[in-house]
Amino acid sequence: MPRVFASWSGGKDCCLALHRAVAGGLAVSYLANTVSDDGQRSRSHGISAAVIRKQAEALGIPIVQQRTEGDNYEAQFIRMLKTFRQEGIDGGVFGDIDFEPHRDWIERVCAEADITPHLPLWGEDQKKLMEEFIDAGFIAVVIAAKAELFGEEVLGQKIDRDFIKQLDELSKTRDITPCGEAGEYHTLVIDGPLFKKRLEITQSRKVEREGIRFLDILSLELKSITRSTV
Repeated sequence: MPRVFASWSGGKDCCLALHRAVAGGLAVSYLANTVSDDGQRSRSHGISAAVIRKQAEALGIPIVQQRTEGDNYEAQFIRMLKTFRQEGIDGGVFGDIDFEPHRDWIERVCAEADITPHLPLWGEDQKKLMEEFIDAGFIAVVIAAKAELFGEEVLGQKIDRDFIKQLDELSKTRDITPCGEAGEYHTLVIDGPLFKKRLEITQSRKVEREGIRFLDILSLELKSITRSTV
């Protein structure tokens, strides 16, 4: 069975990509998450690195959190990939959908480390991907959103069909995509078919930094899951 890592932000797109990769027979050895040079926050969504570690624990998949600096980001990312390659991992799973410059970047850095990139969501209809994510049984909440597009009430909102309808309405007057591919909003997956335990956010606060509203998660707990066998 081919061994891969999954590029990981904690959100719905990378989670759906991981779900498809597992269903397709790939063995996911690690989640790969880049963090700030002080190790405190995830580079992708600005969420606490500790929250991402707790999420990985809930999934039961080891996580590697690579510290990165702005000017050296690419070199440090490639270094992480080369370490994976030395362990016999020959593929990486990415949740990108349609931003061509980032796909070009992925292909370049993976080539540097002799890693095969897998982009299982690439080019697909974003609304259908949202529906697939929901129908699979995953639960995610909004943890960041552009202040120019959303009020603070969106923070903590569940990703469901009502949320999709809300985005449809917003898209009539604002430049917004269903999956938020341009950074309109970000999510945290807290439960679903891949999870061994679910995440319960027990304390949080709403803050705004540089035009982005954040649900700053102060504490969370892992809870046991009872799955229906019917």
